[in-house]
Amino acid sequence: GMAVLLLLAVLTSAGAASAVALPVVINTWAFRKAAETAWRVLELGGSELDAVERGCGQCEIDQCDGSVGYGGSPDESGETTLDAMIMDGNTMEVGAVAGLRRVKNAIGVARKVIEYTKHTLLVGESASLFAVRMGFPYEDLTTQKSLSLYSEWLNQSCQPNYWKNVVPDSSKSCGPYKRPEKVTSEEEHTSSQRSVHNHDTIGMVVIGVSGTVASGTSTNGAIHKIPGRVGDSPIAGAGSYADSTAGGAAATGDGDIMMRFLPSYQAVEYMRMGTDPTVACQKVISRIKKYAPKFFGAIICANTTGSYGAACNKIPGFTQFHFMVSSPLLSQPTEQVVDCI
Repeated sequence: GMAVLLLLAVLTSAGAASAVALPVVINTWAFRKAAETAWRVLELGGSELDAVERGCGQCEIDQCDGSVGYGGSPDESGETTLDAMIMDGNTMEVGAVAGLRRVKNAIGVARKVIEYTKHTLLVGESASLFAVRMGFPYEDLTTQKSLSLYSEWLNQSCQPNYWKNVVPDSSKSCGPYKRPEKVTSEEEHTSSQRSVHNHDTIGMVVIGVSGTVASGTSTNGAIHKIPGRVGDSPIAGAGSYADSTAGGAAATGDGDIMMRFLPSYQAVEYMRMGTDPTVACQKVISRIKKYAPKFFGAIICANTTGSYGAACNKIPGFTQFHFMVSSPLLSQPTEQVVDCI
């Protein structure tokens, strides 16, 4: 079990240690409690999927950064809705929910999609009905905090928002918007106002003792999103991807841009070709950069030997990316930092 592995890791010199650097848990951002929870699940004999579900679920409970779980990122109507997915790298099964309303444990519901349905992705109100059938309680996801975020935003003429090329001018007004008689394409003038902390997600990859991979994500999406918006998080290959023959990856950042490139799938494919995880992550970031040089985003990558890495796109206010790693080579879940490229 784990004790033997930990002992092995201690006895092995650093050079040869990579062979026994399993299991490994890696997650986006300095979400320490999520990392500790996932690691503890493995120590107690839980599966890789259990570790991912409980680790990401910890962030749903803790409302990590206000960007995961209830009471954060209210949409344009003031409601918080959740997106999550979980993936089994052995069977390639995925369970996901998007725009989940009034249910707090989004990744828990995603896991039930794998276990009790032949589907992959459930959305909106119907996903909530499924959750209730599975025994999850209906709960209000609105809090004083999310209400105040919403009212402050309304008082600032709904800035920033995600509309473009509409009348009235979305940079000055709350709408309701409609499309103009004739379209005059204008530059996206609001993007610079968006703080880099608008789209954070917990993304996690767990690689077990035998090299089995699982991954998952959970988020409440982009703050002030247009209702109905789904980002990268619950999309397999975008928010995260797991394949026990190659490795796993998870992304965080501006999902609207990143999801178009299936970054997690691409990173796993690079690792399958033998690319080092750090380089795989960097290549993915570089690819997106060609089209969106100023995008906010980062990705974590780990292969089946327990090697891992991360990369991020360098923009003003975001020059380093912090993530958590737990492995037998570390005495405890440890925060790591990578310089953005």
